[in-house]
This record gives sequence, structure tokens and C-alpha cells, in this order.
Amino acid sequence: MKRVIGFDPGLAIVGYGVLDYEGFNRKSVVDYGVINTPKDESFPVRLALIYKGVTELIDKYKPDEIAVEELFFNTNITTGINVSHARGVLLLAAVHACGKLYEYTPLQIKQAMTGYGRADKKQIQEMVRIYLDLVKTPKPDDAADALAVALTHVQTGGFTDKFYIK
Repeated sequence: MKRVIGFDPGLAIVGYGVLDYEGFNRKSVVDYGVINTPKDESFPVRLALIYKGVTELIDKYKPDEIAVEELFFNTNITTGINVSHARGVLLLAAVHACGKLYEYTPLQIKQAMTGYGRADKKQIQEMVRIYLDLVKTPKPDDAADALAVALTHVQTGGFTDKFYIK
């Protein structure tokens, strides 16, 4: 069995999902949830909280691999830059602690989950529920999205050109 943590990056909320797997048909949910950062904290403190939260999750679950969603934004450049900083902190923590890091675009995740690159969030979240044999869709949405990232990694077998070794 291998263990993967999937992350859905953000500044206010970072989603995470932990799966154990042996091939695509043998997988189980270990945990999922979010790392929250308070809006009233300074930007550097929020980044430090993300780093601390990611590091604690990696220390707790000791993943063999880490999967992270790549960013896609086309409306608010300021928000995108702040989320990019948060994602950078997450990547740094992941590479330092685990070394095996895989990145997936939103298109890759949608295709892996639904077979359709323009699937909406609800379709992806429903497929997460089905693939993981859950009674209800994981909440909050950021946690379900992180599980989708982890499932994409499991389904694709880590075949990506974005792989780093510590």
C-alpha cells in the first residue's frame, strides 16, 4: 500500500485529502479536511500557518507521495498572486518533507474524475463520492477538491513530468 496526500492550494483555505492505495481499484480514505488561515492575520503570518499546517499533516500521515493542484485563474490577478505565494509555501513544505511531488492541472483533474475537461465542481465532487464509496460528498468543497487531486494521482499512476525527489 502507498499513501498520497492531495492538496488544493489557497490562502484562506487549503484543502487536503489523504488516501491509501494499491492500484486504482484498492483505495481508502484516511482523512480529509482543511487548513484555515484567519483573514485578520498579516499575509506573512498566514503563509507561516500554511507551512506549519502542511508540515504537520505530512509528519502525521507520512505520505509516500504528494499531489498538488496547479493554479488557474483568469479574473483577479491580485488574488491569484496571493494564492501563488501560498501554493509556493505548500510546495516548499512538501518537497522538504516528502520529496515526491506531483502536480496536476485543473483540466487533468477534471478528465481523470469525469472523463470531461469542462466538468463543473459538483460533477467532480460527485465522482469523488462514488470513487471513494462515500455516503455523502466530503465537505467543505476544498477538502473534496483535494481528494480529487489525490484520486487523479492514483488514477494516473503518477505519470506526470512534474516529479521532484528530495
